[in-house]
Amino acid sequence: MRPAKHPPAPAVDSRSSPRLSTSVSLRVTLAHVIRSFRHAGLEKFFKTGSKAGIQPVHATKLAEQLFTLNRAADPVDMSFPGWNLHPLKGELAGHWAAKVNGNWRMTSRFEGNDAILVDYRDYH
Repeated sequence: MRPAKHPPAPAVDSRSSPRLSTSVSLRVTLAHVIRSFRHAGLEKFFKTGSKAGIQPVHATKLAEQLFTLNRAADPVDMSFPGWNLHPLKGELAGHWAAKVNGNWRMTSRFEGNDAILVDYRDYH
């Protein structure tokens, strides 16, 4: 037996067929929100990866926290288990702290959607 012949596909004018004339373009823009640092060593680590100004044993955790902070829209975006995110009081009211290790904290303040005054300190 011979296979059944199918009629030829009709000619389609791509201008009249939305399925053929539609192209999808996806453009992703990552907003970076860290605008300023108070701690020079942390800024250098963030920009170059140099561990010279930080505790080297904190590098992995700090890298995760900086990556997250750089994409956060507000402080609660930094709320992950083990980071103990909390607002600060007193002269640092308006700032937020995330635990790095032991007594070490990374602190920042949000101005709109931007993180400013990002710091790295030993609190106790």
